[in-house]
Amino acid sequence: MYDPKSLRAEEFISDEEIRQSLDWAEKNKENKTLIDNILEKAKSCRGLSHREASVLLACELEEENEKIFALAEQIKKDFYGNRIVLFAPLYLSNYCINGCVYCPYHGQNKHIPRKKLTQEEVRREVIALQDMGHKRLAIEAGEDPTHNPIDYILECIRTIYSIKHKNGAIRRVNVNIAATTVENYTKLRDAGIGTYILFQETYNKENYEALHPTGPKHDYAYHTEAMDRAMQGGIDDVGLGVLFGLEQYRYEFCGLLMHAEHLEAVHGVGPHTISVPRICPADDIDPGTFSNAVNDDIFAKLVACIRIAVPYTGMIVSTRESQKSRERVLHLGISQISGGSRTSVGGYQEPVRPQDTAQFDVSDQRSLDEVVRWLMEMDYIPSFCTACYRAGRTGDRFMSLCKNGEIQNCCHPNALMTLKEYLVDYASPETRKIGEQLIAQETGNIPRKLVHDRVLQYLGEIEQGARDFRF
Repeated sequence: MYDPKSLRAEEFISDEEIRQSLDWAEKNKENKTLIDNILEKAKSCRGLSHREASVLLACELEEENEKIFALAEQIKKDFYGNRIVLFAPLYLSNYCINGCVYCPYHGQNKHIPRKKLTQEEVRREVIALQDMGHKRLAIEAGEDPTHNPIDYILECIRTIYSIKHKNGAIRRVNVNIAATTVENYTKLRDAGIGTYILFQETYNKENYEALHPTGPKHDYAYHTEAMDRAMQGGIDDVGLGVLFGLEQYRYEFCGLLMHAEHLEAVHGVGPHTISVPRICPADDIDPGTFSNAVNDDIFAKLVACIRIAVPYTGMIVSTRESQKSRERVLHLGISQISGGSRTSVGGYQEPVRPQDTAQFDVSDQRSLDEVVRWLMEMDYIPSFCTACYRAGRTGDRFMSLCKNGEIQNCCHPNALMTLKEYLVDYASPETRKIGEQLIAQETGNIPRKLVHDRVLQYLGEIEQGARDFRF
């Protein structure tokens, strides 16, 4: 029986409810009156149910689809303005005992060399990332209790936060590791992590178990209920995601929104972020073997409909996507992107991008400086801000500010100040020139005089060597 308040995976992610929702959406995909009513409701920016959003995703009326994309773009502007947060993944270890058939880290893969970073290697990786200009990392590791126990992850987090190289500092560490216990989530909370991220991969239980034939990840319920344990362990911000291409995309979309509804119903706060990766080539993995691959048009529609359904949630697109693909979805809902990423263990220390320990192929291989300049040339503000996390604006406190639009009073000036830090410390001359023009333009858009004047003061002090101002 479907129950969003249940703590049992098969009740808050009900296969029967998903299939009934998709059937209803299919029957109403050309119901213009219903679609217009759903869009009218969505304009209030309070979100949509999984059933309502599924109708929008299924819609095949060209005029209505134009309205869907336009509304997604407007909601993105209303909640996030023209800011795009930048981060980088840091792969600690590719040792893994799971048998996931879509991931080259699976334990049966004998082609890929196994590697685990020592703390000195972590230090060198972090310095390389700081020298690029990054302030926010997402650490990644395979599931292996022998090679990657929780104590190793905690030690790596301590190392990362301890490193202050020149003007560099990692101010927020997000964590993407396997589902674990409430006790271990409390340890991660106490270590000062930002967001705990765990991709569901697929919400279809039968398909999930087939795709994860061996290893602890085979347990669908334990994996799906991980976010509840994370919140019980005191982690305020959690990040959801599916790997589009493993199952029919409409099924995954509906399950993803049901998971968000469940977190809101039980914990009073939905996901902090939603990631939208698509399956892509990697060692030992051919995406052509997966019949549910998502093309670019469907991918754009998914991003737009997620943005409309959960307007308060950040959306992440990785360097799996090409520059062209990322550019298309930025204005439809994406609020965070990676830049200058390397998906191999120890990859940032190498002058030439290594491939032998990579989890997946990186389509967008531009440097961080090139990504920053590209964003600014499209009038986006590249943001390295981590202020909300460090000011305690997390969980329901962040969501309440986001839902009423007040968060922009912090985020816009913080984005400008962190961009200024990047320009002074790391940018190429061409990028700095464009960035200074953008900052001058954007400071004029700060409505409150007190904030405007203080931002100008802080920008001047950053130019003189001071760092880490925030609202």
